[in-house]
Amino acid sequence: MPEAFQLAVVSDVHYASPGEQARRGYEARAIPRRLPRLLVQAWRHWIWLRDPLAHNHLLETFCTRAGAPDLVVANGDYSCDSAFVGVSDAAACASARHVLETLRARFPGRLAAVLGDHELGKTSLAGAVGGLRLASWERATGELGLRPFWRVELGPWTLLGVTSTLLALPVLEAETLPAERAQWRALRDAHLREIREALTALAPDRRWLLFCHDPTALPFLAEEPAVQARLATLEATVIGHLHSGLILWQSRWLAGMPEIHGLGAGIRRMSRALRRARSWRPFKVRLCPSLAGSELLKDGGFLRVSLPVDARPAQWHKVRLPRTPPPTAR
Repeated sequence: MPEAFQLAVVSDVHYASPGEQARRGYEARAIPRRLPRLLVQAWRHWIWLRDPLAHNHLLETFCTRAGAPDLVVANGDYSCDSAFVGVSDAAACASARHVLETLRARFPGRLAAVLGDHELGKTSLAGAVGGLRLASWERATGELGLRPFWRVELGPWTLLGVTSTLLALPVLEAETLPAERAQWRALRDAHLREIREALTALAPDRRWLLFCHDPTALPFLAEEPAVQARLATLEATVIGHLHSGLILWQSRWLAGMPEIHGLGAGIRRMSRALRRARSWRPFKVRLCPSLAGSELLKDGGFLRVSLPVDARPAQWHKVRLPRTPPPTAR
């Protein structure tokens, strides 16, 4: 028996298949008004990610640097979602499939993969293109083999993976097709039942970790009595989605802000999430950065987590990855 179980956590790979590579400039084209388009371009250029299609090599870098952990958790967002409708788009599906097949081949039998928002679709930032699609749900959970909810036992530890898009559906419902809303609500209800049953069955003193791609879901989990009853033994909630510790810090600073209208569905969605962000605190949030990180700080990488077999507190280490590919990978 080892002294500790070793985890590697990777999030927001955002691989770009050839079909997605052909859509360079896709985000700007989805914003019809000039001022919001310029603001988003400035945000991307200086802060977020200047070229979202330029970091495919980081997947192989992660596979090399991760070593041989007991478990790899992929915390969502495998494609660039350049059509904004998730993996129902063939090019985005090809991106996600490549990432998942690569991880499954490199870590056979040791991969637990979370559904991210980009697998299911989301309206473009400051635009009105795209949104959630049931066809993406069916493809993600069928063809791509992603499980909406999973549970892994490692000695005294229980790891749970949930689908943040379903949990945060009250925020995202306006981005669904009207004809599909009833089915999305039914999927959410079923997902919540799974989570309640798993946590109710959890021994009161058992340590657990939660993997949830988008923290927008956490205020809705906080309303669940089964979750409230187990927060004392929650070690941490590992999120992705925000890409950088800088954005996590900004999110905490902006918690409670009013909802913003008039700058597109994406901005409204983000401001609605931040309005309830004070509810994140009991979940002991830890961010797994994107592989590329932010443009400003170039702080991309992944997490190593050590879970002691005697259930002492976990040890966390961020591994930073260089943005520039090695000469042999160019």
